[in-house]
This record gives sequence, structure tokens and C-alpha cells, in this order.
Amino acid sequence: MFNPRYTITNRLLGNIKRIAEIVTDLNSRSFPSVVLLEMERRARAVSAYSSTGIEGNPLPLTDVKRILKNRPEYVRDSEKEILNYNKALMELGGLTKAETFSLDIDWLEKIQKMVTDGLIAEHNCGHIRQEPVFVNDPRAKKTIYLPPDHQEVIPMLRDLFEFSEKNKRTIDPLLLAGLFHRQFVIVHPFVDGNGRTARLATKVLLAKMSLDTFNLFSFENYYNGNVTKYFEEVGLSGNYYDLTERIDFTSWLEYFTDGIIDELLRVKKELEKEAINPEDVLKQYHLKMIDFIREKGFITDRDYAGLTERAKPTRNLDFRKLISLGIIVKVGNGRATYYTLK
Repeated sequence: MFNPRYTITNRLLGNIKRIAEIVTDLNSRSFPSVVLLEMERRARAVSAYSSTGIEGNPLPLTDVKRILKNRPEYVRDSEKEILNYNKALMELGGLTKAETFSLDIDWLEKIQKMVTDGLIAEHNCGHIRQEPVFVNDPRAKKTIYLPPDHQEVIPMLRDLFEFSEKNKRTIDPLLLAGLFHRQFVIVHPFVDGNGRTARLATKVLLAKMSLDTFNLFSFENYYNGNVTKYFEEVGLSGNYYDLTERIDFTSWLEYFTDGIIDELLRVKKELEKEAINPEDVLKQYHLKMIDFIREKGFITDRDYAGLTERAKPTRNLDFRKLISLGIIVKVGNGRATYYTLK
């Protein structure tokens, strides 16, 4: 049975309190929709760049943004990694809003399949490993860790799921997510894609456990800032069976919550900076237009006239503003003109 050893230090308590304060502040404020949409796009690019970079992907952020914008048909493996991770972020973003959520092996296999699709042998893609593996440090290019035998992977994962479910009302969600993240890395359940899968799964867990910043949040960015430190904290060095009785999660949990604070403060700063631009602020009539399109699928000028008392010239300006901000697109011409969400 998974029974992690850790100590609730003053630093850990302080971090949990600080995170609650920042999240409460962010949730109590309203930001323009256009700002949030742009932040989501940036966060996905940063997450894809950082999480794959941790594993040794050499592409700079500028190339990552270009790939995500253009989505080329023919790509190298390094570019495929980026596109896979971004696709997983978008699909899992919807999962965070689902009412039902089951933490199980099938779910983890689906995540790993998304990030490794087209990059590894098909029999290892979306399947728990059936063979021994070893972990290399991608920077030092040497073996640093021998995980548990493959026969123990599924029982260890089930123990982890049971622990998370049993303690979800008694252990702080931040601690549960942190414990899950490191134990997943220790178990190393797949032949490849473990790090990316761990970070995506942890992101979903945080969102489901009330830290709902999934679409704006990129704690991968914090880890990528000092990859050596991340590997030192999250992983083990040596043979699992020589270390299992001495594994302590305290230092990792402190580091894990440090990273969340760092990323939340970055998000807060970015939101505040973007929100002060008056050109990007959406008014109530803009929001009515967007809500109408979401409900009906499109909007015409006649529809918009029924929602607001604004004159035709100002309605035209409203349409142009939302087009320039990348929120809507114009379809057709003349009396057949209508607008849909981009």
C-alpha cells in the first residue's frame, strides 16, 4: 500500500497558504475575454515548449510558436512532440470541466498515447510497459535510475489511485497532486513519455481539485528553468529497491508548491498587464454578441441590433474590433453577411 513519508514543514504550510491567497484573488476578479483567450494560447505554447524541453527537445520557444500557428503537414520528431503535447493540452482542458472524472490506468494510457503518438513503437504507445527500463538524464546522457520491475507497475499505480481517492477529503489537494506526480515518476509506468504524462496528469488533478487555472497555468515553465533541480527533486538516483525504504517526499512537496506559486504570480502579472490595455477591453455589448454566437452559431447585424441600441456605424465598429482581436470572423458579403467565432 502506498504510504508516503513527508513532513508538513513551516515552508510547506506557508506555500499552501500563499497559493490559496493568490487563487482566491484571481478567482474574485474579472478579466476581459480577449485577454483570457490570448493567455490560454500563450500558456499552451509555453507548456509545450517547456515540458518537451525538459526531456531534451532542442526547439526554441519562437519555433514552437511558429509550429503551433502553422501546423505543418510534414514534421520532424521534435516538431511532432510539440504538436502532440499541444493536442493533449487542448483535449485535457475539456476534461477539467467534465462532471465525472475517473483516475485510472486507462486514463493514464490515453494521455501517454497522445504525447507519444507517432514517436515510439506502436506496442509501447498507450500501454503500460511490459519490460524493464532504465532512466537516463537527458542532459548528462547517463543512466541514473532503475525503476520497479514491470510486474509491479499496475499494482503500484492502483495503490496510488486508492491513496488519492481515500484521502481526497483529508489531505490538501496540493499535497495529493504533488504526491501523485512524484510517485508516478518513481513508478515509471511507460517505456517512454513518463515525464510529459506525469506533468499533464498533475495539471488535470490540480484543476479538478479546485486549482482551476488549467488553461492559463504552465508550471512546466518553472521546471524547465532549472531542469537539473527538477530531476533531483522529482526522481531518484540508484536502484528503486535499494531506496524504497528511505524515500521522503518533503523536499519535493516544498519545491512543487514553490513552482506553483512562481507560476501563479507570473500568470497574475501577465493578466494585470494585459488587462490595462483599453483597446482590448470588451464591453457588455461585445459580450452579448459573443454569447449570442455561442448559443446560435452565428450572428447578423440585424441580430446584433436586437441586442443593443447602438447605431449601425458603431455596430460596424464593434464587429471590426472583435475581428481585429481574433475573436470572430466575417462570412459572406452584403445582406448575406454573418459572423461566427474564430
